[in-house]
Amino acid sequence: MMIPWMRLMRWVLRSKIHKATVTEANVNYIGSITIDRNLVEKVGFWHGEKVLVVSNTTGARLETYVIAGERGSGEIRMNGAAALLIRPGEEVIIMGFELTSEPLEPTIILVDKQNRFEKYLPA
Repeated sequence: MMIPWMRLMRWVLRSKIHKATVTEANVNYIGSITIDRNLVEKVGFWHGEKVLVVSNTTGARLETYVIAGERGSGEIRMNGAAALLIRPGEEVIIMGFELTSEPLEPTIILVDKQNRFEKYLPA
């Protein structure tokens, strides 16, 4: 029996960058994914936030954390061990989640081949 004041907590999609293209992979960097600061701000990621990265090209999936890159650079750079799983030219989805007891309306953006914002997508 659930106690009335307790609510079921769930991990819910909060932010997503759809169809980004990896521009660089640097295995010698100490971990993370570097994302153009414009995109980081557009979806509401935080510097250091844990994200799930999924390759539409190979099916590889990994968790890492966000580093805000140079504004307007279009960079999506896999760093550290992640660079062994996802390589330049691969198409990826980058997702952030939130632990909540309430449904969320996620912010989802589509980017073009140069990782420039194209449009918001419906949830």
